[in-house]
Amino acid sequence: MTLRPEYSLGHSAYNEFLFGSLGQDASGTEVTMLSALSRLGIDPWQEAARLAALPRDGAVEALAATLLRLPDGTTPASEAEKIAARLVALLPEGSVADIPQTAEARIASLAVTKANRKAETPEKRAAAKAARAALPKAKASPWTWLIWGALALAFYLLIVQLTPTLNLESEGRETQQGS
Repeated sequence: MTLRPEYSLGHSAYNEFLFGSLGQDASGTEVTMLSALSRLGIDPWQEAARLAALPRDGAVEALAATLLRLPDGTTPASEAEKIAARLVALLPEGSVADIPQTAEARIASLAVTKANRKAETPEKRAAAKAARAALPKAKASPWTWLIWGALALAFYLLIVQLTPTLNLESEGRETQQGS
């Protein structure tokens, strides 16, 4: 199963920007754009895409205003525009394509999204539940069962070999009685 794009880092064109350093906060922790935007409750990748689509000057102003909203005075007001200009320079020019998905993941994601948007009444909620149930599920192949069976058999044999015998008679006594 592939991850939905919003949970997948992949190789994003925004990684340089998102992992760019803002400096340290009051507790001495290194703050990146990713952590700063997350602290503000802003989706980092959506914000990076929005800023990349803006003209550079507008992106610097918007990012500086965002940086000033950070708690604990992470970014001093005198430094906000300078830091914003440095980080905006790390953004790609214009908007970029999303992280590619497999066709199956794209179809499943669209089906769930459409079902969730329409789920306002009980009938629509039932339809959304049916749409989620119709999504492809992982199925165990015969090879999977064979591998699990082989592992169980190997584990059983290992336990049998490692379990001490409970035979109370010594093996040497049998040979002495026969002589």
